[in-house]
Amino acid sequence: MNLSDILVQAGGIESMAQQLGVPPALAKQGAEALLPAILGGFKKQAQGSGGVEGLGGLLGQLGGGGLLDAVLGPQPTPVEQGNDVLGQIFGSKDVSRTVAGDAAAKTGIDVGTLKQMLPILAMLVAGYMAKQGGQSQGGGGLGDLIGGALGGGGSSGGLGGILGSVLGGGQTSGTSGGLGGLGSLLDLDGDGNPLDDIIGMAGKLRG
Repeated sequence: MNLSDILVQAGGIESMAQQLGVPPALAKQGAEALLPAILGGFKKQAQGSGGVEGLGGLLGQLGGGGLLDAVLGPQPTPVEQGNDVLGQIFGSKDVSRTVAGDAAAKTGIDVGTLKQMLPILAMLVAGYMAKQGGQSQGGGGLGDLIGGALGGGGSSGGLGGILGSVLGGGQTSGTSGGLGGLGSLLDLDGDGNPLDDIIGMAGKLRG
């Protein structure tokens, strides 16, 4: 089961659809187009913030499991919290705009709708990961649980191996230093602009 299916089961996609006034099927299609970039952003955060432990701490600072509850609850979603998440994982609004534009070109969904989906979806993903990480006892912790969410299994070498195998086109985590080919896609060249990295990952996954 992939992450979009899990979010459907949790009620997150339906909640997002209701808030935006769009059919649940369209919300799921949009989510599937946007998730690669969001997951890529979290992957970059894990690389630059002390691995899985650092990512877990960041999720807590952003609101933890409460982010998921805020979307699922009866009150309007506080999208400013989602924008905070996007600011952390993308770095600038330019990245969000480009991600939405890329997804619009692939799906035919209105780019304005996708821009509205992004902060809500970011809250769903961050909240889900925080809840699952918090429930973990021992073992691989957050990395293994994210692996289960992505359908990659829980024994692929933690967050790096799991997300790497997904974003790297399905390679096993042992083929490229635990990154599954993600290293070349991330192209961490220090130019401070993750745009091409994130869009590249999204294209790889969707292509």
